[in-house]
Amino acid sequence: MDELYRQRAAPAGSARYWSLRFTSANAREAMLGIYALTAEWRALYAGDVETTVATTKLAWWADEIARIAGDRAVHPIGRHLRSLPGAEHVDFTPLSAALEAAALQMGGVPVERGAELDAHAAALIGTPLAVGAELVAAATHDPGPWRAQLRAATAAFGAADYRTRALRDYAREARRGRMLLPIDELLAAGIDNADLAAAEPPLRLRAYLEQLRRVAAERYRAVPAALPVALHSSQRGLLVLADLGFAHLDSGHPGDAPELRLRDMFRAWRTARRALSAR
Repeated sequence: MDELYRQRAAPAGSARYWSLRFTSANAREAMLGIYALTAEWRALYAGDVETTVATTKLAWWADEIARIAGDRAVHPIGRHLRSLPGAEHVDFTPLSAALEAAALQMGGVPVERGAELDAHAAALIGTPLAVGAELVAAATHDPGPWRAQLRAATAAFGAADYRTRALRDYAREARRGRMLLPIDELLAAGIDNADLAAAEPPLRLRAYLEQLRRVAAERYRAVPAALPVALHSSQRGLLVLADLGFAHLDSGHPGDAPELRLRDMFRAWRTARRALSAR
């Protein structure tokens, strides 16, 4: 896989960067492939790419997912994923659900009910990570017996990460006409568009955002709880992601730091070391 994709996948200092630094070589390459894939998609739905261009690219990726699943990938990232040890035992078709969620995100289609938010976040963020976690497992053993636990852990991370990004980006996206937060919850809290776009959030919005932050914290804590202890060592990259996400939560920051920070490095090392010693 080209160096450009590797750099986009895990910028130096990000939570993804540290999750790769403190995991095994096999796990590193599997996670790197998934990070690279989602970085390409996020650039389309979270960036300023013209809608027609982004839609065309997402349609191309939909075809590429089918090619990846059939071991006919043409993109360097897809070829990288299929070249990994045990890739023949992994089902890549769930990535289609992630791409569909990315298309909804790009189009600004709102989540209507709070009860739907976790499912949307799991599809958008958790599903690719679940495929990556299965690739990590498949390098040494059949991932089948652990599939439900891996999906539960990555779904919890997706729910937390989505909320953390929403805490950071809700105002900017509201000004662009996009809604990141569930409509029914906003209406119940008496929050309107002007509140979301305001430079200083009113009291009712601050209260809602604090609740959002508490739920995100619960989901981050659910990641290690969902994984059997026997998987903590091999899946320590995921545990590092969740722990750094939790650490950055108070700032509404999903761990995409632009610089190397000693405290993040130490926290990632400590989390990985704890996972390695788990039995």
